[in-house]
Amino acid sequence: MLGRVLWMLITVTGLLLNPVDAQPHRILVDTDVNIDDVLALFYLLKQNNTEFDLKAITINANGWNDAGHAVNYLYDILFMMDRDDVPVGVGGEGGILPNGTILPNVGGYLPIIDQGVSTAGGCRYRQEVPPGQDGRLDVNTNYGIRKALLPQGERKYVPLQQPTAQQVMKDAISAGPITVFLMGAHTNLATFLMSNPRLKNNIKHIYAMGGAIRSTCSENATSSEAGLCGDIGNLYSQDSNPYAEYNIFVDPFAAYTVLHSGIPITLIPLDATRTVPVDEKFFSAFEQKQETYEAHYSFQSLKMIRDTWPNKEFHKEFCMWDFFMVGVALSQMQSLERDEGENKFAKMEWRNISVITSNRPYGISDGSNPLIDGRSIPKFNVQKKGVHSGHVQLGNQDPFCLVKGRKGKCQDGYTKEVNGPEAVSVLVATEAKANRDVDSILAKEFYKSFLDVINRPKRIGQLNTRAGFPLYQRVLQKPDFGKELMGKPVVFDMDMSAGDFLALLYLLKLPVELINLKGILVSANGWATAATIEVVYDILHMMGRDDIPVGLGNVFAVGQSHSEFPSLGDCRYSSSIPQGSGGSLDSDTLYGFARDLPRSPRRYRPETTDYPGLGQPTALDVWKSIVKSLHPGSKITLLTNGPLTNLAQIILSENTDSVIQDVYIVGGHIPHDNEKGNLFTVPSNEYAEFNMFLDPLAARAVLDSTLNITLIPLRIQKQVSSFQNILVELQLTDKTPEAAFAQHLLSRLWELKQNHHRYLHMDTFLGEILGAVILAGGHPLLNQTFEFMPLKVVAEGDVSVIGQLLIDENQTKMVKILCSINPEAYYEQFANILGGKQLSAVIASFVEEKGTWATQPNRTC
Repeated sequence: MLGRVLWMLITVTGLLLNPVDAQPHRILVDTDVNIDDVLALFYLLKQNNTEFDLKAITINANGWNDAGHAVNYLYDILFMMDRDDVPVGVGGEGGILPNGTILPNVGGYLPIIDQGVSTAGGCRYRQEVPPGQDGRLDVNTNYGIRKALLPQGERKYVPLQQPTAQQVMKDAISAGPITVFLMGAHTNLATFLMSNPRLKNNIKHIYAMGGAIRSTCSENATSSEAGLCGDIGNLYSQDSNPYAEYNIFVDPFAAYTVLHSGIPITLIPLDATRTVPVDEKFFSAFEQKQETYEAHYSFQSLKMIRDTWPNKEFHKEFCMWDFFMVGVALSQMQSLERDEGENKFAKMEWRNISVITSNRPYGISDGSNPLIDGRSIPKFNVQKKGVHSGHVQLGNQDPFCLVKGRKGKCQDGYTKEVNGPEAVSVLVATEAKANRDVDSILAKEFYKSFLDVINRPKRIGQLNTRAGFPLYQRVLQKPDFGKELMGKPVVFDMDMSAGDFLALLYLLKLPVELINLKGILVSANGWATAATIEVVYDILHMMGRDDIPVGLGNVFAVGQSHSEFPSLGDCRYSSSIPQGSGGSLDSDTLYGFARDLPRSPRRYRPETTDYPGLGQPTALDVWKSIVKSLHPGSKITLLTNGPLTNLAQIILSENTDSVIQDVYIVGGHIPHDNEKGNLFTVPSNEYAEFNMFLDPLAARAVLDSTLNITLIPLRIQKQVSSFQNILVELQLTDKTPEAAFAQHLLSRLWELKQNHHRYLHMDTFLGEILGAVILAGGHPLLNQTFEFMPLKVVAEGDVSVIGQLLIDENQTKMVKILCSINPEAYYEQFANILGGKQLSAVIASFVEEKGTWATQPNRTC
């Protein structure tokens, strides 16, 4: 009832306004930057901004994107659309204290009930979003076409300078009445409302795509159709929860908070979006009408999704989710203003609903519910036996939710029709309206509107990459080593931390008669997310080594993937990596410098139906191709700088003794005099080191193997972690592009370490260069010494001991351990190699690369 009263008040207010004199509708968009969100943004940005004025965008970072990739993606979209005036907010380092106090600038990386004082944490809900292919990897790269088609502007993420989501939201809302579009999880807005209750009156209306209220099965559905539509929700693994839709499920408590805020809400749930799929006729019409850069980009995006869809049902299953929501929202706003009385694009009904946040029985304490468990006073003052006090789903394999032989019983995130005090009256879109032009091939009215708007000649995108640079060429940079005698074959296995990129530059600078870098394997379950593989390609391009293959490893540690849905899995170990500052946010943007690199023609690309077999190679694919290329009798030396996931997979796949000469492992901690490890995000585990902890079962498989292993442990890495000393040496060396890049990166890491507590661990990355230096040798004063120890790793048990290395006299195998090194010689060696003129960068930067492409812009699409 309250919702209807507020709606009537808004309607009356709208009637009193003269549309000619009315101010534009100020709009704030909160998005997870999935492809439907991107098309929604284009549709919104193409509107007349005297009527609909986009004032700000915030990124919800616990859904379908990774924050570092998402923020730069949005900057490129806004640059293309000539809207660099729109602020973009992402992340933040604030937390929520155990007593429920919300600190400023909570980043939204975690659901509200799991948010502590760190940006590291679990993934009870986010397990349903694949981190690799078919999920965040494809979203972050837009299936490989993002960098190929979008222009790159001047704005970029910079650590500690990037506006946070909460600050951008507060600035936009406090400036005056505003309408909020929610295109993902409700975490950011819920946190804002809980922190700023006095400002909620400035929010005129909330439009949200999310939820699923009723099944869309018809009474006459065939048995095959019933299998598709029988469940209300759309989660991948519905064996635990068949009721929830993604945007609500990834933070049910946040969605409940927004729904019960008293702000008028219009919901566009799956009930409606399922009636507006990207059908074949719309797709064909779109293919024939791409008259603007944004139309071309949008169509190519949809085509990539179609060509990678796991079955032949794309045109039935891929719906217009968020861009349909924006269409419904804008029509509703216009109808209020013009007293038209109905929505152009959707049938609307009032429904009494609530969001389920926990499962009956209520008032239990079973270890699943952070709001209740172990508390005399529940967090956020929820009721001890109220709707938030039941079992909270722990993941997609939660035994509480699974029912043998039947669909799951958990309802977390279900937008359920209810009566009584929990009911909120919400205007709900129930079905997309048919096209009023009965002679049109386009079945829905919104199909016609979208194609008309995206192709409008007004508010057209400025340029795309090819139009902005008519001399743009995708030229691979490959060396010609002629008949030079090549050195020992080396494969580098990296998890794309800052230190790993510095180690990669070092390896690329070594004489090929000493080190022949044959390939790179990328671990995607460490310090960076999978899409950062594109930064690896850019580094290789800069250095003229586009000949080196790059393989993408598993996104899950051994034993963490879902048994039936391998694209899904748990994050028991990778949850130790911060998602915000000092963690993946910075690694994915390489601390703000990744966009300074030249753009490689090579990039991540999923396998498509048009080009089978030409997708991104896996780490194992690259390894096998390197083995096949070896000369008879040759063996590979392997350097690993991250979790040992890829090496463990290699060991399981073949007889490694015949092809691997030596393995250098940067990682592990052997305690001396009670010296602590570096797992700072898991305080209960005092003696583990990250690389061992991130995949302990893989570490055990490697240490138990017969491989010749040299370990560069944490204690020795710490001995070579002086920023001052290494920067002095780089200052003295010649300024090659790679030396300058290393100096800028290291200077930023040092500055961040000195200025913010989230960056106290930056010296960890300095030690990661050590493996490359030890493998290559070459400096007479390095003075490295070694000893042999029988080691084993704790691979199972409580998180407080996992990943710890123990000396086990019962072990027959001995591991070679680096015991000492001359730090001064190490710093000098690193700087001298990077400053050498030989094998230097062939393209210094993106700015230099643009200079080779640039002439007068050609605006022909």
